[in-house]
Amino acid sequence: MVDTLGVAVVGFGWMGRVHTQAYARVPHHYPQLSLRPRLLTVAEEVPGRAEEAAAQFGFASTTRDWRDVAADPNVRAVSITAPNFLHREIGVAMAEAGKHIWIEKPVGLTAEDARAVADAAAGAGVHSAVGFNYRNAPAVETARELIASGEIGTVTHVRVRLFSDYAAHPQGALTWRYERERGGSGVLGDLASHGADLARFLLGDIASLTADTAIFVPERARPTGATAGHTLATGELGPVENEDYVNCLLRFASGARGVLEACRVSVGEQNNYGFEVHGTKGAVFWDFRHMGELGISRGTSYQDQPVSTLHVGPAQGEYGAFQPGAATSMGYDDLKVIEAYRFLRSIAEGTPHGATLADAVHSAAVLDAMSRSAESGSWVDVEVPA
Repeated sequence: MVDTLGVAVVGFGWMGRVHTQAYARVPHHYPQLSLRPRLLTVAEEVPGRAEEAAAQFGFASTTRDWRDVAADPNVRAVSITAPNFLHREIGVAMAEAGKHIWIEKPVGLTAEDARAVADAAAGAGVHSAVGFNYRNAPAVETARELIASGEIGTVTHVRVRLFSDYAAHPQGALTWRYERERGGSGVLGDLASHGADLARFLLGDIASLTADTAIFVPERARPTGATAGHTLATGELGPVENEDYVNCLLRFASGARGVLEACRVSVGEQNNYGFEVHGTKGAVFWDFRHMGELGISRGTSYQDQPVSTLHVGPAQGEYGAFQPGAATSMGYDDLKVIEAYRFLRSIAEGTPHGATLADAVHSAAVLDAMSRSAESGSWVDVEVPA
C-alpha cells in the first residue's frame, strides 16, 4: 500500500527549487517507499514566482502568505526554504499546526531559535529533517564507518574546510544575507554550519573552541529592486554586518583536536569543501568536488604509509539507489534526494532517519560559541541549550 503525502514548499528561491525537484525524484530512486509526496502548495512572497513554480512543477495551488499553508489540513509536510530570520516563526507555526518539517540550516539566527523549532516539533510529535546534505554523501558515510570501526586508530585531529567565491565580487548586492537582523551570522550560518555538522557527524560532540572572524568586503551596493541569487548592484553603498571568514580551533569531547575554516570571498575557490581526519594508524580524506572518492590510509606502516582511493559504489551509503556500479558520479542534487527520502521514511516508519532538528541545535550551539569566542578572543565551551 502506498500513501500520498501532501507537501508544501515555503520560499521558492534556489533551495525551494532543489527541495521540489528532490520530492519529484524520490519515487524514481526509492520505489519501495510507502509514501509518495504530492506537491500541493508553494508559498512565495515575490510576485509571480509561486505561479511560475506551479506551472513548472505542478503544485496544485499558490499563495504569497505561508500562513495559508499552516492552515491547510491537506498539507502534512512542509519544506521551509525561506530566509534565515523567518525560520523560527515559520518552523514553530508549522510544527504547532501538526506539519512534519524539512527545514534548511542553520534553522534561525541562534541556537535558541533552533531549540525553539526543535521543541515545537517534539511537542507536536512531528518529524523533522535539516539540510545538512554533505553528510549524505556515500563517501562521507563510509568515512564515518571507518573512523568508528577503529580502522585509522584513535582520531587525533581533523581539518574541515569550506571555501567559496560566491560573495567575492565587490559589487555583489547588499542582500539580507549580509544583515545581522535578517541573516544573522554570515559565513558561520551559511558554510560553517555544514562544517560543524560534518565534524560532529564524524568525530562526535565538540566541547570547546576558539575562533577568529573577519569582514574582507566591508561595503556593498544596495539593490534597487528584487534580487535573485548573487546579483551585482551599483546602488548606494551600505555596510556588511556579518563575517566573510572564520577560522576556528576545536576540542572534541573525545580528546581529538580540529581546525574548521570557512570563507565566502575566496577568489579562485568554487565549493572547495572537504575534510582530512587523522588517527594513530591512518587517515581519511574527502573533497566534495570529487564526491565519489574517499582517500584512505590504513595499515601498520605509520611512516611512508600510502593513500589509496576508494571509488564508492552500491555497497556504500545510498549510492545503490542512483547507480549500479562504482565510480559513476553523483551530484549535489542527489544528496538532497537522499535527504528527502530520509525525511519521508521518518514519517512513514515513525523513526528518525538522517539529520534532524536535534543536529541543528548542536550545530547552532557551535556557531554561537564561535561568535562568543570571536568577540572575547578566548576559548569558550560549546553550550547546547536544553
